[in-house]
Amino acid sequence: MEKEETPIDDPTTDSADAAPSRRRMLALGAAGVSAALTIRPAFAQTAVSVMNCQIPVPGPHGAGKYIDAGGKLVPAGTKGAFPGSPRPFTGEEVKRAFAGRSLPGASYDQSQAYLQYIRRLQAGQSGFTCYASIQMPR
Repeated sequence: MEKEETPIDDPTTDSADAAPSRRRMLALGAAGVSAALTIRPAFAQTAVSVMNCQIPVPGPHGAGKYIDAGGKLVPAGTKGAFPGSPRPFTGEEVKRAFAGRSLPGASYDQSQAYLQYIRRLQAGQSGFTCYASIQMPR
């Protein structure tokens, strides 16, 4: 009688062709979990840094100028315009102001002028990166 060979007993069967073992699948799952746990704190840290970033109003390029109701820089003393903020606003303060609150230390009209200035920021201007990051959806 000849012994019939089964695929399990066949020494020529390549182990790479076999289905992944349970141990291998568990190892892959564990690697995925550790990657997720490593990335999550990075996202949390990014969210915190976005809320703590600063937007000067006006930036260094507009030092000594006032801000009109449209958010444009005008010469100091221009009627209806506001002096710049004595301190930069944080990303969190600006985000709240865009949601309807006033910026700290500013009247309603002054706050609206400052927000218009912030909306007009362009790449390369101080505070632009902070403003852009608050606009990103999460």
